[in-house]
Amino acid sequence: MNNSRKVLLIDADDTLWENNIYFERVISSVVEILAAFAVDPNDFRMALNEAERAHIITHGYGTVNFTRSLVSTFTKFLPREADPGLEARVQGMGLGIKNHPIELLDGVPDTLGYLSERHTLYLVTKGDHEEQSDKIKTSELRPYFRGIEILPEKNAAAFRGLMEKNGWSADTTWMIGNSPRSDINPALSTGMNAVYIPHPHTWILEHEEPVRHPRLLELSKFSDLRQHF
Repeated sequence: MNNSRKVLLIDADDTLWENNIYFERVISSVVEILAAFAVDPNDFRMALNEAERAHIITHGYGTVNFTRSLVSTFTKFLPREADPGLEARVQGMGLGIKNHPIELLDGVPDTLGYLSERHTLYLVTKGDHEEQSDKIKTSELRPYFRGIEILPEKNAAAFRGLMEKNGWSADTTWMIGNSPRSDINPALSTGMNAVYIPHPHTWILEHEEPVRHPRLLELSKFSDLRQHF
């Protein structure tokens, strides 16, 4: 790959820092609670996924929406004779995710420092604006980026809008992230390039097969970007 300056759009959750593992831990704890009532964990998880899909349409992403889906699904499986305090307990577990410290993935600060000296970096994430802004501030990664874009959704229309707004050329713009659904496939569909860095705990609603394309680069870890840019 040549060394000409490029625009690198970098995802945040599960690309720069851990995110979905905290949600999965809460779900596992809720499943343990429901196990006392002989609730099938697969049935619960399928119902939770459907609740999240439905709530995203009207409420968007983020911990508050996850908790809304979690509590509504939990109560559907909870027997009438169960302790009424369990609902509040589950709600507290869900909302507590917002207070979890940021855990940067290996090599992120050093790699961003390297890339920012050679290319133009933008952080492009989706979700609740206040929650994502707080994460970015806490991460202390803001100085590496020319700009920050917090979108309600990441799809082809959103990427085309960013290119038009900022005057980026598709052939020198790269979207870097862990989600085929939100990072890789929509970026490629606009003519942009993409770097897929899989994360072992990517959110199930982001699962999708990445399009096989000559403009797609797949790496095993974030620090590998130094070898290509």
